[in-house]
Amino acid sequence: MSVLTVNNVSYHIIKLLGKGKGGYSYLAERQGIKYVVKQMHHEPCSYYQFGNKIEAEKNDYHILINAGIRIPKMIDIDIDNERILKEYIDGNTIFEMIEKDIPVSDYLLQVREMATLAKLSGINIDYFPTNFVVQNGLLYYIDYECNGYMDKWSFENWGIKYWSKTPEFMNYLKKSKS
Repeated sequence: MSVLTVNNVSYHIIKLLGKGKGGYSYLAERQGIKYVVKQMHHEPCSYYQFGNKIEAEKNDYHILINAGIRIPKMIDIDIDNERILKEYIDGNTIFEMIEKDIPVSDYLLQVREMATLAKLSGINIDYFPTNFVVQNGLLYYIDYECNGYMDKWSFENWGIKYWSKTPEFMNYLKKSKS
């Protein structure tokens, strides 16, 4: 696949950025500008139940914006082809930084601020470190997923376990490499 279209506009695919529970995210380019094109998939996920993924992403985007969470701008959405065009946030993920032993302590305050905003809005975001990118010293939550708030899934009770080389992080790393 070298081209994906979003509402009949073509984007050259540079590379796969990652696969999540709901879709594949690709680094794409058009007229010298980089974007992310997310293509929803319908592969089974044993630990998560989905409804209409594209509508959920659209709704969650607005919830996150209203909550004040720093996220990439949604530029376009193609409901029929289940694709989203997003602003590209150029930088390392927190996951990559941890994996390379680059300190992430400077970003803990920012993620905790996001966690406070999320809780005040009655939501949780997915605090897994692949969902956060640092650009120019600012932390961005690059996923649009959010769910109703549950203390069990808060940053302090769940997410923080993956923000350093804890046993949880190392176990995940082993599983993902095998």
